[in-house]
Amino acid sequence: MKTGRTSLWRILAPLLAFALIAGACGDDDDDDAGADDTTTTAGEEDSSDTTAGEETDSSDMEEGDGEEGMMEYSSISEIDLSGIEIAVGSKDFTEQLVLGQLMVAAFEATGADVTDRVNLGGTAVAREALLSGDIDVYAEYNGTGWTNHLGQDDPSFDPDELTQNVREMDLAENDIHWLGQAPFNNTYGFATGSALTEENGGAFDMQGMADYLEANPDSTVCMETEFPDRPDGLVLFEDHTGYTIPEDQIQILDTSVIYTETADGNCDFGEIFTTDGRIPALDLTIVEDPGVMILYNISMNVRDDLYQQAPAEFDAIAEMLLAPLDNETMADLNAQRDVEGLTPEEVATNFLTEQGLIDG
Repeated sequence: MKTGRTSLWRILAPLLAFALIAGACGDDDDDDAGADDTTTTAGEEDSSDTTAGEETDSSDMEEGDGEEGMMEYSSISEIDLSGIEIAVGSKDFTEQLVLGQLMVAAFEATGADVTDRVNLGGTAVAREALLSGDIDVYAEYNGTGWTNHLGQDDPSFDPDELTQNVREMDLAENDIHWLGQAPFNNTYGFATGSALTEENGGAFDMQGMADYLEANPDSTVCMETEFPDRPDGLVLFEDHTGYTIPEDQIQILDTSVIYTETADGNCDFGEIFTTDGRIPALDLTIVEDPGVMILYNISMNVRDDLYQQAPAEFDAIAEMLLAPLDNETMADLNAQRDVEGLTPEEVATNFLTEQGLIDG
């Protein structure tokens, strides 16, 4: 919140700036960073100055399809979509289940006739369901849209630019709207346990991590099976730092085990997904990324035939729903599911009610 990217942009310039935001990866197709695991975690700062309920003219709208401007609402419950049928889908890992249920609850609050098809399967399954009309909307990541769905190379490291590039191309080629953009960035990363973080005097950055590994040949990096060979995985770290991690410093573990083993100090560094709820729960510290890993911010993907029934209303819903979702918030929502044991429906309803976006 992952499928393998087939693009050949593997050799990324190490000085490429990370303008942010903010992968989710793992499903049957391995396309989003952090998404095929049953948990993922969250974000960055929202680049938009527009807050829920503020009036926005068309020049500020990310959708950019010529609509006259976003309507002003103070909550999603004020919007009336009565009589409109909406089938909501999602992929099959924690973050996507939560995002799917956020949309289900939001659309139900508008009076729409909602069909819950959350938890469809991997990325290819969800995308095909959208294109075929089996679902009308689901949350997708800009990095996945660019590299996987649109087959493009060299994704922008500016989250706004990447989303806008995907938005324009997918609308022109497939009649799919990318509405809004969440601040959180669910991408690949590394983390350290509290003991090593304290020994280092705080968070490592990627070059510091490489220097530590080189100076301590007995240290280890725990990774899931596919990460060393993914074009959006280990190769990006090694190209950036100039340090090739030798095989005897790599330990392959199941994704779910990496978090606990890193927290316990059995892995000096662990490959993680940056919005995973276990990061705060286990007191892990994320290795600072200067813009090495690909961006994965979500937008609401909506079929044009649905969107045209109420363009301003869908724009307003996407803005209000996604704007609060920074990395810390998304990680907390994921942790409510994976650590505290709440259902995705409970997580979604509680959050939207607490935010004042739907009536309690």
